[in-house]
Amino acid sequence: MNVAADLLQAPDRMAEVGRGVRICWRSCGPEDGEPVLLIAGLALQLISWPQALIGGLVDAGLRVIAVDNRDSGLSTHAPSPPPGRLRQLLWLPPPANYALQDMADDMAGLLDALQLRSAHVVGMSMGGMIAQCLASAHVPRVRTLCSIFSTTGARNVGQPAPSTYGYLLRSVPASAQQSVSQYVALMRHIGNAQESGAEQEWADYALRAWSRAGGRIDAAGTARQIAAIQKSGDRSASLRAIRAPTLVLHGERDLMVHPSGGRATAALIPGARLQILPGLAHQIVAARAPELLGHLLGHMRGEAAR
Repeated sequence: MNVAADLLQAPDRMAEVGRGVRICWRSCGPEDGEPVLLIAGLALQLISWPQALIGGLVDAGLRVIAVDNRDSGLSTHAPSPPPGRLRQLLWLPPPANYALQDMADDMAGLLDALQLRSAHVVGMSMGGMIAQCLASAHVPRVRTLCSIFSTTGARNVGQPAPSTYGYLLRSVPASAQQSVSQYVALMRHIGNAQESGAEQEWADYALRAWSRAGGRIDAAGTARQIAAIQKSGDRSASLRAIRAPTLVLHGERDLMVHPSGGRATAALIPGARLQILPGLAHQIVAARAPELLGHLLGHMRGEAAR
């Protein structure tokens, strides 16, 4: 693959986005290409996006910008105390915790720092929630929106399967081997191990993420991100305010965010299109990249032509 399209070879860069937050980002593709902002999910780093997807976007002439959310990767890690496991289970986020709306403001601040008036915005899982908040609160900044296996914040849709909580509340790994083992076990549960090359991709990502984070897992940061989701509550009213052309993608089998979350998202955003993808679980792997690229590029190009 051309190095210009390889996210793993791109340098980490930092941007001050306001409120004392620094966001780490990487860019691939032509500087003058239409920007695509990729927002990753809970606890995931910017290197979680498969190279096949990045390369396809760059080959289409787009500039891909991938970010570490606050409390992930190399971005700012908040100083506030994280919620304990009981508070997480009871949906009692600490008052001092940030919210998804603050994370969306981070993304708007990044666009300012990069001197970009707007971008196509693609978010997966929690990243989809942040993307939705960005589209509702910063309307001119979002050219098109794609929300992938995400939800609205309403408690009656999009909830994890009860079997998933045990994987989320495991003890913090003490070594790279433990980190890889735990991540692969989680992904076997919420993902689809039958996808070609999936397990190797999960293991490779977990090892790279462990190394990039300095040989540790920031459980406190993940807990604060969970609290941000909980603090934001039901965002149904704000979703109705989104004006960006919106595509909602969701897998038919999702044990992390039930497909009802995708359906509810599409029903609330004016004019949104919903696509339920057969066989897709809560994962984006190289084997599904051509299919996802078809949907993403069709959406972006279709709206640009319109």
